[in-house]
Parts: sequence; structure tokens; C-alpha cells
Amino acid sequence: MGSFDATEARIEHTRQRYPDFPRDAAVLVRLVRHIHAQVHDRANVVLRAHGLNHTDYGILMMLYGSADNAINPSQLGDAAGEKSANITRICNGLVERGLVDRVADPGGDRRKVVLSLTPRGRALVEALLPGMKALLDGYTRGFQATELAQLERLLKRFLDNAEAAG
Repeated sequence: MGSFDATEARIEHTRQRYPDFPRDAAVLVRLVRHIHAQVHDRANVVLRAHGLNHTDYGILMMLYGSADNAINPSQLGDAAGEKSANITRICNGLVERGLVDRVADPGGDRRKVVLSLTPRGRALVEALLPGMKALLDGYTRGFQATELAQLERLLKRFLDNAEAAG
């Protein structure tokens, strides 16, 4: 019995009680949730060795992936899907650890700040990337490039629908 079989059985029981229940949509949503949990848990094992959790990693990677390793907090919150208070709390911890700096907005607006990676933050990201690469490679092992491209398109469409529904 596979790890997802019990979930599918519960969905089928729900359909027996409520025949209009959309089995395919329910299975996809549950698969996404299970995948998220697996990815999150496995990444945390790698990240823990570097003193990070998945949330910290996400913030650091958004900064690392920005053209100048900097982004303002509202853009960071939008990209991370986090509320501004949570972004502030997370970034405070990263600033305290010397991984992120808060600097005045180069545009001159003193009310705005920009978050940027410190050299220490950049070095940490670059130290953990080989382990994360190995994880990511493992997740896509056995897929052809065309299959990955198709899966990406389908998941983006699924995300678009989820955003539009909510």
C-alpha cells in the first residue's frame, strides 16, 4: 500500500457519501499538500546543518535570486506569500545573525528600506546550494525534460486557477 492510498480511499468514501464531490480536484490538492510536506521536511534536514529552516532559506534565496541581491520588504512578502509582520520577524532574525542588512532605499525615500544579503549571507547560501541541488535533482529523477516542462505548465495553470478562485 502506497503512502497516498489511504488519502485516496478517504476521498472515495467522501464521493460515496456525496457523489458530486470532485475526486480529481481533491486528489490533486492532496497530492500538492503531500509533496509540499515531503519537500519541506527533507529540505529542513539539509538546512538544519546550516542553522536555517525552510522559511529562512526561502527569504535568503529570494534575495540571492534578485539581480542585486536586494529587495524591499513588501516585494519579499509578496514573493514569499507572507504577511508583512511575519516578514519583519523573519528578517529581524536574519539581520541579527548577520545574514541580511537593512539599508535605506537608494531612491531617497527614508520611509522605505531595502533588504540585502550580506557577504556572510551570500556565503551561507552558496555553501548550502550543493545540498539543495542534490535534493532538487532527486525530486525530478526519472523525468524527461518534456515531462518536466509539461508538469510546470500544468502546475502553473493549477496555481492560476487557485489564485482566481480565492
